[in-house]
Amino acid sequence: MPEIGEVARVVNYIHKHLVGKTLAKVKAQHDENVYGKVGCSAEAFEKALTGKKVVDAKQQGKYFWMVMSSPPHPLMHFGMAGWLKIRDEETAYYKPAKPEESPEWPPKYWKFALETAEEPKCEAAFVDLRRFARIRLIDCAADQMRNVSPLLENGPDPVIDKGIVTEEWLAEKLGSKRVPVKALLLDQANISGIGNWVGDEIMYDSRIHPEQYSNTLTPAQIKQLHKSIHYVCSFAVDNLADSSKFPEEWLFKHRWGKGKKDSSTTLPNGSKFVFLTVGGRTSCVVPSVQKKTGPVAGDVKNEADTEDADGEKKAKPKGSKKVLNPKEVETDEIEVEPAKKGSKGKKRTLKAEDEEPTVNSHEPNEKASKPAIKKRKSNNKADTNGAMEPKKPSKAKADTNGNHGEPEPEKTERRRSGRVSGKVA
Repeated sequence: MPEIGEVARVVNYIHKHLVGKTLAKVKAQHDENVYGKVGCSAEAFEKALTGKKVVDAKQQGKYFWMVMSSPPHPLMHFGMAGWLKIRDEETAYYKPAKPEESPEWPPKYWKFALETAEEPKCEAAFVDLRRFARIRLIDCAADQMRNVSPLLENGPDPVIDKGIVTEEWLAEKLGSKRVPVKALLLDQANISGIGNWVGDEIMYDSRIHPEQYSNTLTPAQIKQLHKSIHYVCSFAVDNLADSSKFPEEWLFKHRWGKGKKDSSTTLPNGSKFVFLTVGGRTSCVVPSVQKKTGPVAGDVKNEADTEDADGEKKAKPKGSKKVLNPKEVETDEIEVEPAKKGSKGKKRTLKAEDEEPTVNSHEPNEKASKPAIKKRKSNNKADTNGAMEPKKPSKAKADTNGNHGEPEPEKTERRRSGRVSGKVA
């Protein structure tokens, strides 16, 4: 999922290619998930943007928007796999796409495509394979965007709102809840922009176990956590999520071999990392560094082998039963919206596998096997003309006059195997 750094990268490209230009052509194709679930439509999007000038581009956490010459302004969220592509320029941040001689445009899975009036013309397209992205139109003054829903319900951005995300603010937020500290950071209502990989990097840098309860951290741990939040988020944003510039000791550089054969689980400094699943949430943890200094939520289970605090494998006790764990998934808040009337206030979450992020993974497996369809055997037989002939009953039935049409079949006995052994003399 694109997180705070990846969204900053897109905002940078909007500034580079679209800000200050008029949108001569706007095409959108309706998607009931991407547009409809937030009260928008492709038709309304086209009408609102065509002929307008892009004045600015801004961000709050995982949300970003274009400031138009007049309202409404388009507000976007990438969800799990959304991205903004610029024609003839590679915008990928992890795995550059393989160059194509004649790339398709608009690209696959596009939701809207823009073309500027000024020369040289620029074309951009919003794509989303998994359809978890959201595209809205916000009808308000540009300087009020963060004061209306859904941005109003989201927490401060740790990079843009450094003056809000202070050590005192963090201490109060942590102490007011009794939840795993990483879960608190992933909740966009608390703080905007932190997703799974950023959260793990913060936990590792601050040397805190991700499942330790938030209200059990010491003042020293809170101080370090505050420094780590600003360090990791600012570094990701300043470098526009370019992973080639990330420090070699970051988990990000080594964690993506999970589930692959012969993949390394050791950092350059020799420390081992493991993947823990608690409550359906996947975390990359270095046990020798991230010690449990207080109560943790639930029973933390290693996905592969049981390991001690130093990351060494421990033998399983004799007589222990092998438990098949469900496939680990990352549960992350896609976006925070105000609760609807009549709802119980529960947040909707979406699950996604903890896999290596790539914005070019919009191609589905074209050769995916189709589910096998079992045909039921019919009780009827077709005659020579193709008509269906009902199967005759095994026992004769009496007609309305009490007469039997067929003699009763001879009695048989069965073996224990269930097969007929023969006739009874």
